[in-house]
Amino acid sequence: MADHDDARRKRGLLTTLTRAGRSTENTARYVNPPVYRGSTVLFDTVEDRQRAVSSRYGRAVSYGVNGGANHHALEDAVAAIEGGDRCQIVSSGAAACSVALLSVLRSGEHVLVTDGVYGPTRQFCKSVLGNLGVEVTFYPPTISASELALAFRPTTRAVFCESPSSHTFEVQDVPGIAGVARQHGAVVILDNTWGVHHFQPFEHGVDISVQALTKYLSGHSDVCLGSVTVASPQLFEQVRDMVLALGQYASPDDCWLALRGARTLGLRLAHQHSAAIQVAEWLAAHPAVAQVLFPALSGAPGHDIWRRDFSGAASLFGVEFIDGFTIGKSHALLEALRLFRIGASWGGFESLALPTTGYIERLPAPDVGRSRVRLYVGLEAPEDLIADLKQALDAC
Repeated sequence: MADHDDARRKRGLLTTLTRAGRSTENTARYVNPPVYRGSTVLFDTVEDRQRAVSSRYGRAVSYGVNGGANHHALEDAVAAIEGGDRCQIVSSGAAACSVALLSVLRSGEHVLVTDGVYGPTRQFCKSVLGNLGVEVTFYPPTISASELALAFRPTTRAVFCESPSSHTFEVQDVPGIAGVARQHGAVVILDNTWGVHHFQPFEHGVDISVQALTKYLSGHSDVCLGSVTVASPQLFEQVRDMVLALGQYASPDDCWLALRGARTLGLRLAHQHSAAIQVAEWLAAHPAVAQVLFPALSGAPGHDIWRRDFSGAASLFGVEFIDGFTIGKSHALLEALRLFRIGASWGGFESLALPTTGYIERLPAPDVGRSRVRLYVGLEAPEDLIADLKQALDAC
Protein backbone atom coordinates (compact mmCIF):
# COMPACT_ATOMS: atom_id res chain seq x y z
CA MET A 1 0.00 0.00 0.00
CA ALA A 2 1.17 3.54 -0.68
CA ASP A 3 3.16 5.19 2.12
CA HIS A 4 0.94 7.70 3.92
CA ASP A 5 3.57 9.01 6.32
CA ASP A 6 3.66 12.81 5.98
CA ALA A 7 7.41 13.00 6.47
CA ARG A 8 8.01 10.58 3.61
CA ARG A 9 5.51 12.44 1.41
CA LYS A 10 7.75 15.50 1.72
CA ARG A 11 10.91 13.73 0.64
CA GLY A 12 12.51 14.70 -2.65
CA LEU A 13 12.05 12.58 -5.77
CA LEU A 14 15.58 11.14 -5.68
CA THR A 15 15.13 9.96 -2.09
CA THR A 16 11.69 8.53 -2.85
CA LEU A 17 13.05 6.60 -5.81
CA THR A 18 15.84 5.00 -3.79
CA ARG A 19 13.52 3.96 -0.95
CA ALA A 20 10.16 3.14 -2.57
CA GLY A 21 9.11 -0.47 -3.05
CA ARG A 22 11.76 -1.96 -0.77
CA SER A 23 9.53 -3.05 2.11
CA THR A 24 8.17 -6.34 0.73
CA GLU A 25 8.38 -9.41 2.95
CA ASN A 26 11.46 -11.64 2.94
CA THR A 27 13.68 -9.02 1.25
CA ALA A 28 15.17 -7.20 4.26
CA ARG A 29 18.70 -8.36 3.44
CA TYR A 30 18.52 -7.36 -0.23
CA VAL A 31 18.86 -3.85 -1.63
CA ASN A 32 16.42 -4.77 -4.39
CA PRO A 33 13.62 -7.32 -3.92
CA PRO A 34 14.44 -10.59 -5.74
CA VAL A 35 12.20 -11.89 -8.51
CA TYR A 36 9.32 -14.06 -7.32
CA ARG A 37 8.08 -16.24 -10.17
CA GLY A 38 5.20 -18.64 -9.84
CA SER A 39 1.60 -19.50 -10.59
CA THR A 40 0.58 -21.94 -7.82
CA VAL A 41 0.68 -20.84 -4.19
CA LEU A 42 0.68 -23.48 -1.43
CA PHE A 43 -1.08 -23.23 1.95
CA ASP A 44 -0.92 -25.23 5.16
CA THR A 45 -4.67 -25.14 5.80
CA VAL A 46 -7.89 -24.66 3.88
CA GLU A 47 -8.65 -21.68 6.10
CA ASP A 48 -5.36 -20.01 5.13
CA ARG A 49 -6.19 -20.38 1.46
CA GLN A 50 -9.74 -19.11 1.89
CA ARG A 51 -8.43 -16.08 3.74
CA ALA A 52 -5.99 -15.31 0.92
CA VAL A 53 -8.61 -15.80 -1.80
CA SER A 54 -11.05 -13.46 -0.04
CA SER A 55 -8.41 -10.70 0.18
CA ARG A 56 -8.96 -9.39 -3.34
CA TYR A 57 -8.08 -5.81 -2.33
CA GLY A 58 -5.26 -6.74 0.03
CA ARG A 59 -1.79 -8.16 -0.39
CA ALA A 60 -2.42 -11.84 0.44
CA VAL A 61 -1.24 -13.90 -2.54
CA SER A 62 -3.56 -16.74 -3.57
CA TYR A 63 -2.56 -17.35 -7.21
CA GLY A 64 0.14 -15.99 -9.48
CA VAL A 65 -2.14 -14.05 -11.82
CA ASN A 66 -3.36 -11.99 -8.86
CA GLY A 67 0.08 -10.47 -8.39
CA GLY A 68 2.89 -10.96 -5.92
CA ALA A 69 5.79 -9.29 -4.17
CA ASN A 70 7.32 -7.78 -7.31
CA HIS A 71 4.00 -6.29 -8.40
CA HIS A 72 3.38 -4.89 -4.92
CA ALA A 73 6.83 -3.30 -4.72
CA LEU A 74 6.42 -1.58 -8.07
CA GLU A 75 2.88 -0.49 -7.21
CA ASP A 76 4.16 1.11 -4.01
CA ALA A 77 6.87 2.95 -5.93
CA VAL A 78 4.50 4.32 -8.57
CA ALA A 79 1.94 5.38 -5.95
CA ALA A 80 4.70 7.23 -4.09
CA ILE A 81 5.91 8.99 -7.26
CA GLU A 82 2.41 10.14 -8.22
CA GLY A 83 1.13 10.77 -4.70
CA GLY A 84 -1.81 8.39 -5.04
CA ASP A 85 -3.61 6.16 -2.56
CA ARG A 86 -2.82 2.88 -4.34
CA CYS A 87 -1.62 1.60 -7.68
CA GLN A 88 -2.47 -1.39 -9.86
CA ILE A 89 0.07 -2.71 -12.38
CA VAL A 90 -1.18 -3.96 -15.75
CA SER A 91 0.43 -5.29 -18.91
CA SER A 92 0.84 -2.05 -20.92
CA GLY A 93 0.03 1.63 -21.09
CA ALA A 94 -2.85 0.94 -23.45
CA ALA A 95 -4.21 -1.62 -20.98
CA ALA A 96 -3.99 0.95 -18.20
CA CYS A 97 -6.14 3.39 -20.19
CA SER A 98 -8.67 0.66 -21.04
CA VAL A 99 -8.90 -0.67 -17.48
CA ALA A 100 -9.38 2.83 -16.06
CA LEU A 101 -12.24 3.58 -18.45
CA LEU A 102 -13.96 0.21 -17.99
CA SER A 103 -13.72 0.57 -14.22
CA VAL A 104 -15.96 3.64 -14.08
CA LEU A 105 -18.25 3.36 -17.13
CA ARG A 106 -21.36 1.30 -17.80
CA SER A 107 -23.73 0.89 -20.75
CA GLY A 108 -25.90 3.95 -21.29
CA GLU A 109 -23.38 6.31 -19.73
CA HIS A 110 -21.31 9.05 -21.37
CA VAL A 111 -17.62 9.91 -21.34
CA LEU A 112 -15.78 13.04 -22.52
CA VAL A 113 -12.39 12.29 -24.10
CA THR A 114 -9.77 14.77 -25.25
CA ASP A 115 -9.46 14.91 -29.02
CA GLY A 116 -5.66 14.77 -28.64
CA VAL A 117 -5.74 11.37 -26.96
CA TYR A 118 -3.25 8.56 -27.68
CA GLY A 119 -4.34 6.66 -30.80
CA PRO A 120 -4.98 3.21 -29.23
CA THR A 121 -7.04 4.85 -26.47
CA ARG A 122 -9.09 6.65 -29.07
CA GLN A 123 -9.69 3.41 -30.94
CA PHE A 124 -10.71 1.67 -27.72
CA CYS A 125 -13.23 4.40 -27.00
CA LYS A 126 -14.71 4.25 -30.48
CA SER A 127 -14.88 0.48 -30.83
CA VAL A 128 -15.01 -1.27 -27.45
CA LEU A 129 -16.82 1.41 -25.44
CA GLY A 130 -19.11 2.09 -28.37
CA ASN A 131 -20.00 -1.58 -28.68
CA LEU A 132 -20.72 -1.69 -24.94
CA GLY A 133 -23.24 1.12 -25.26
CA VAL A 134 -21.09 3.89 -23.78
CA GLU A 135 -21.43 7.21 -25.61
CA VAL A 136 -18.14 8.98 -26.34
CA THR A 137 -17.68 12.67 -27.12
CA PHE A 138 -14.26 13.95 -28.19
CA TYR A 139 -13.62 17.52 -27.06
CA PRO A 140 -10.91 19.98 -28.20
CA PRO A 141 -7.88 19.62 -25.90
CA THR A 142 -7.48 23.38 -25.44
CA ILE A 143 -11.13 24.01 -24.55
CA SER A 144 -11.72 26.07 -21.42
CA ALA A 145 -13.27 24.45 -18.37
CA SER A 146 -16.35 26.66 -18.72
CA GLU A 147 -16.80 25.62 -22.35
CA LEU A 148 -16.33 21.96 -21.48
CA ALA A 149 -19.04 22.28 -18.83
CA LEU A 150 -21.56 22.73 -21.67
CA ALA A 151 -20.69 19.25 -23.00
CA PHE A 152 -21.67 17.45 -19.79
CA ARG A 153 -24.86 15.40 -19.79
CA PRO A 154 -26.83 13.83 -16.93
CA THR A 155 -25.19 10.53 -17.95
CA THR A 156 -21.59 11.83 -18.06
CA ARG A 157 -19.56 9.69 -15.68
CA ALA A 158 -15.97 10.41 -16.68
CA VAL A 159 -13.60 12.84 -18.39
CA PHE A 160 -10.43 11.46 -19.96
CA CYS A 161 -7.52 13.91 -20.26
CA GLU A 162 -4.07 13.62 -21.76
CA SER A 163 -1.77 16.55 -21.13
CA PRO A 164 0.17 17.26 -23.20
CA SER A 165 -1.21 15.33 -26.16
CA SER A 166 1.41 12.80 -27.21
CA HIS A 167 1.56 13.91 -30.86
CA THR A 168 0.23 17.46 -30.96
CA PHE A 169 1.34 18.57 -27.46
CA GLU A 170 -1.63 20.67 -26.38
CA VAL A 171 -1.59 21.29 -22.62
CA GLN A 172 -4.94 20.95 -20.87
CA ASP A 173 -6.28 22.93 -17.94
CA VAL A 174 -6.58 19.80 -15.83
CA PRO A 175 -7.39 21.59 -12.53
CA GLY A 176 -10.16 23.56 -14.23
CA ILE A 177 -11.56 20.45 -15.90
CA ALA A 178 -11.41 18.56 -12.61
CA GLY A 179 -13.39 21.32 -10.90
CA VAL A 180 -16.17 21.12 -13.49
CA ALA A 181 -16.18 17.31 -13.40
CA ARG A 182 -16.54 17.34 -9.62
CA GLN A 183 -19.61 19.59 -9.91
CA HIS A 184 -21.18 17.00 -12.24
CA GLY A 185 -20.18 13.94 -10.22
CA ALA A 186 -17.80 12.70 -12.93
CA VAL A 187 -14.44 10.98 -12.47
CA VAL A 188 -11.33 12.53 -14.05
CA ILE A 189 -8.87 10.11 -15.66
CA LEU A 190 -5.50 11.44 -16.82
CA ASP A 191 -2.89 9.82 -19.03
CA ASN A 192 0.10 11.18 -17.14
CA THR A 193 2.86 9.39 -19.06
CA TRP A 194 4.43 12.66 -20.28
CA GLY A 195 3.97 14.19 -16.84
CA VAL A 196 5.52 11.12 -15.10
CA HIS A 197 6.41 12.98 -11.87
CA HIS A 198 6.52 16.54 -13.28
CA PHE A 199 2.73 16.76 -12.90
CA GLN A 200 1.25 15.66 -9.58
CA PRO A 201 -2.21 14.49 -10.67
CA PHE A 202 -3.92 14.14 -7.31
CA GLU A 203 -2.89 17.63 -6.24
CA HIS A 204 -4.74 18.92 -9.31
CA GLY A 205 -8.05 17.11 -8.84
CA VAL A 206 -7.44 13.93 -10.85
CA ASP A 207 -9.15 10.75 -9.62
CA ILE A 208 -7.29 8.12 -11.69
CA SER A 209 -3.84 8.55 -13.22
CA VAL A 210 -2.56 6.11 -15.82
CA GLN A 211 0.95 5.74 -17.15
CA ALA A 212 2.80 3.66 -19.69
CA LEU A 213 5.62 2.42 -17.47
CA THR A 214 7.07 1.12 -20.72
CA LYS A 215 8.50 4.59 -21.11
CA TYR A 216 10.32 6.76 -18.58
CA LEU A 217 9.94 4.68 -15.45
CA SER A 218 11.41 1.53 -17.02
CA GLY A 219 13.80 3.67 -19.03
CA HIS A 220 15.55 1.00 -21.09
CA SER A 221 13.15 0.15 -23.94
CA ASP A 222 12.91 -3.50 -22.93
CA VAL A 223 9.67 -3.69 -20.91
CA CYS A 224 5.96 -3.21 -21.63
CA LEU A 225 3.95 -2.25 -18.52
CA GLY A 226 1.22 0.10 -17.40
CA SER A 227 -0.04 1.52 -14.12
CA VAL A 228 -3.39 2.71 -12.81
CA THR A 229 -3.02 4.87 -9.71
CA VAL A 230 -6.10 6.04 -7.81
CA ALA A 231 -7.08 8.72 -5.32
CA SER A 232 -9.24 6.58 -3.03
CA PRO A 233 -9.78 3.02 -1.75
CA GLN A 234 -13.21 2.93 -3.44
CA LEU A 235 -11.69 3.61 -6.85
CA PHE A 236 -9.00 1.01 -6.18
CA GLU A 237 -11.70 -1.60 -5.57
CA GLN A 238 -13.33 -0.72 -8.90
CA VAL A 239 -9.99 -0.92 -10.74
CA ARG A 240 -8.97 -4.12 -8.96
CA ASP A 241 -12.31 -5.80 -9.76
CA MET A 242 -11.90 -4.94 -13.44
CA VAL A 243 -8.29 -6.16 -13.56
CA LEU A 244 -9.26 -9.51 -12.03
CA ALA A 245 -12.29 -9.84 -14.30
CA LEU A 246 -10.16 -9.25 -17.41
CA GLY A 247 -7.33 -11.49 -16.24
CA GLN A 248 -4.90 -8.59 -16.65
CA TYR A 249 -1.41 -9.59 -15.61
CA ALA A 250 2.18 -8.41 -15.82
CA SER A 251 5.27 -10.57 -15.54
CA PRO A 252 7.16 -10.34 -12.22
CA ASP A 253 10.37 -10.13 -14.25
CA ASP A 254 9.06 -7.03 -16.03
CA CYS A 255 7.99 -5.52 -12.71
CA TRP A 256 11.48 -6.15 -11.34
CA LEU A 257 13.08 -4.50 -14.38
CA ALA A 258 10.77 -1.49 -14.11
CA LEU A 259 11.52 -1.06 -10.42
CA ARG A 260 15.24 -1.22 -11.14
CA GLY A 261 14.80 1.39 -13.87
CA ALA A 262 12.88 3.62 -11.47
CA ARG A 263 15.95 4.03 -9.24
CA THR A 264 17.60 6.30 -11.82
CA LEU A 265 14.41 8.01 -13.06
CA GLY A 266 15.12 11.33 -11.34
CA LEU A 267 18.64 11.63 -12.75
CA ARG A 268 17.49 10.71 -16.24
CA LEU A 269 14.60 13.15 -16.18
CA ALA A 270 16.84 16.03 -15.06
CA HIS A 271 19.38 15.42 -17.82
CA GLN A 272 16.72 14.91 -20.49
CA HIS A 273 14.77 18.03 -19.52
CA SER A 274 17.91 20.13 -19.87
CA ALA A 275 18.99 18.43 -23.09
CA ALA A 276 15.53 18.75 -24.65
CA ILE A 277 15.45 22.50 -23.94
CA GLN A 278 18.80 22.92 -25.70
CA VAL A 279 17.71 20.89 -28.73
CA ALA A 280 14.31 22.59 -28.92
CA GLU A 281 15.81 26.08 -28.70
CA TRP A 282 18.24 25.26 -31.52
CA LEU A 283 15.41 23.95 -33.69
CA ALA A 284 13.18 26.95 -32.96
CA ALA A 285 15.88 29.21 -34.41
CA HIS A 286 16.33 27.16 -37.58
CA PRO A 287 14.89 28.77 -40.73
CA ALA A 288 13.15 25.54 -41.83
CA VAL A 289 11.15 25.31 -38.60
CA ALA A 290 7.82 27.10 -38.21
CA GLN A 291 7.40 26.22 -34.54
CA VAL A 292 8.50 23.75 -31.92
CA LEU A 293 5.61 22.13 -30.05
CA PHE A 294 7.28 21.85 -26.66
CA PRO A 295 5.32 23.34 -23.75
CA ALA A 296 8.48 23.90 -21.68
CA LEU A 297 9.82 26.27 -24.35
CA SER A 298 9.06 29.93 -23.74
CA GLY A 299 6.51 31.15 -26.27
CA ALA A 300 5.43 27.65 -27.29
CA PRO A 301 1.73 26.72 -27.27
CA GLY A 302 0.60 25.75 -23.78
CA HIS A 303 3.66 27.24 -22.05
CA ASP A 304 1.68 29.31 -19.54
CA ILE A 305 -0.34 26.34 -18.25
CA TRP A 306 2.78 24.16 -18.24
CA ARG A 307 4.64 26.75 -16.14
CA ARG A 308 1.69 26.94 -13.72
CA ASP A 309 1.10 23.20 -13.24
CA PHE A 310 4.34 21.30 -14.04
CA SER A 311 7.66 21.11 -12.23
CA GLY A 312 9.56 19.97 -15.32
CA ALA A 313 9.14 18.48 -18.77
CA ALA A 314 9.48 15.21 -20.58
CA SER A 315 11.93 15.28 -23.50
CA LEU A 316 9.29 14.48 -26.14
CA PHE A 317 8.10 17.27 -28.45
CA GLY A 318 6.91 18.06 -31.95
CA VAL A 319 8.45 20.08 -34.77
CA GLU A 320 6.35 21.80 -37.43
CA PHE A 321 8.16 22.90 -40.58
CA ILE A 322 7.59 25.96 -42.74
CA ASP A 323 5.51 25.97 -45.90
CA GLY A 324 7.50 24.38 -48.68
CA PHE A 325 9.23 21.90 -46.40
CA THR A 326 7.24 19.00 -47.77
CA ILE A 327 6.27 15.71 -46.18
CA GLY A 328 8.78 14.09 -48.49
CA LYS A 329 11.51 16.36 -47.11
CA SER A 330 10.54 15.53 -43.54
CA HIS A 331 10.80 11.83 -44.34
CA ALA A 332 14.20 12.40 -45.94
CA LEU A 333 15.25 14.30 -42.83
CA LEU A 334 14.33 11.37 -40.59
CA GLU A 335 16.20 8.94 -42.80
CA ALA A 336 19.30 11.16 -42.78
CA LEU A 337 19.53 11.22 -38.99
CA ARG A 338 22.25 9.08 -37.44
CA LEU A 339 21.68 9.36 -33.68
CA PHE A 340 17.94 9.84 -33.74
CA ARG A 341 16.49 6.56 -34.99
CA ILE A 342 13.04 6.06 -36.47
CA GLY A 343 10.87 4.29 -33.92
CA ALA A 344 7.70 4.48 -31.88
CA SER A 345 7.50 4.75 -28.09
CA TRP A 346 9.84 6.95 -26.04
CA GLY A 347 11.21 7.24 -22.52
CA GLY A 348 14.22 4.99 -23.11
CA PHE A 349 17.89 5.90 -23.18
CA GLU A 350 18.02 6.36 -26.97
CA SER A 351 16.80 9.32 -29.04
CA LEU A 352 13.96 8.65 -31.46
CA ALA A 353 12.15 10.37 -34.32
CA LEU A 354 8.79 9.73 -35.94
CA PRO A 355 6.72 11.39 -38.68
CA THR A 356 3.34 12.65 -37.44
CA THR A 357 1.81 14.34 -40.48
CA GLY A 358 -1.20 12.34 -41.68
CA TYR A 359 -0.98 10.02 -38.68
CA ILE A 360 -3.10 11.99 -36.24
CA GLU A 361 -6.84 11.40 -36.24
CA ARG A 362 -8.79 14.43 -35.03
CA LEU A 363 -12.31 15.79 -35.22
CA PRO A 364 -12.23 17.74 -37.45
CA ALA A 365 -9.04 16.63 -39.16
CA PRO A 366 -6.09 18.96 -38.43
CA ASP A 367 -4.46 21.09 -41.08
CA VAL A 368 -1.91 18.83 -42.75
CA GLY A 369 -0.50 21.49 -45.03
CA ARG A 370 2.71 21.60 -43.03
CA SER A 371 4.85 18.57 -42.34
CA ARG A 372 5.56 17.58 -38.76
CA VAL A 373 7.82 15.18 -36.91
CA ARG A 374 8.03 14.07 -33.30
CA LEU A 375 11.40 13.95 -31.56
CA TYR A 376 12.40 12.23 -28.35
CA VAL A 377 15.66 13.31 -26.71
CA GLY A 378 17.42 10.45 -24.96
CA LEU A 379 20.57 10.35 -22.85
CA GLU A 380 23.04 11.34 -25.56
CA ALA A 381 24.97 14.60 -25.27
CA PRO A 382 22.72 17.43 -26.52
CA GLU A 383 25.49 18.94 -28.63
CA ASP A 384 25.79 15.65 -30.51
CA LEU A 385 22.03 15.53 -31.11
CA ILE A 386 22.06 19.10 -32.40
CA ALA A 387 24.92 18.24 -34.74
CA ASP A 388 22.92 15.25 -35.98
CA LEU A 389 19.88 17.41 -36.69
CA LYS A 390 22.05 20.01 -38.42
CA GLN A 391 23.65 17.54 -40.80
CA ALA A 392 20.27 16.01 -41.62
CA LEU A 393 18.60 19.39 -42.23
CA ASP A 394 21.57 20.48 -44.36
CA ALA A 395 21.11 17.35 -46.44
CA CYS A 396 17.47 18.27 -47.12
